[in-house]
Amino acid sequence: MKSRTVSPFWNLFDTLPPEIQRLASKSYRLWRVNPSAKGLYFKRVSQSEPIYSGRGYRALGLLEDGTVYWYFIGNHNDYERELKKL
Repeated sequence: MKSRTVSPFWNLFDTLPPEIQRLASKSYRLWRVNPSAKGLYFKRVSQSEPIYSGRGYRALGLLEDGTVYWYFIGNHNDYERELKKL
């Protein structure tokens, strides 16, 4: 599976606490090697919206033609607000 980000993702990433940025980067590297790795928590919130969950933070991506386009990362409350937009 391929992965891309869109600009809102990096704007949001830059606002995260440094510890969460490191965790997200570590999780992404693990995902690149093995998307099914133990410790990664993925679920679909709709047919094309996979999410990653970790330590109270979530990332949302749109799955299209074998590529995940990551567009959101933030805390659980912001994630809940983002879901309501779907």
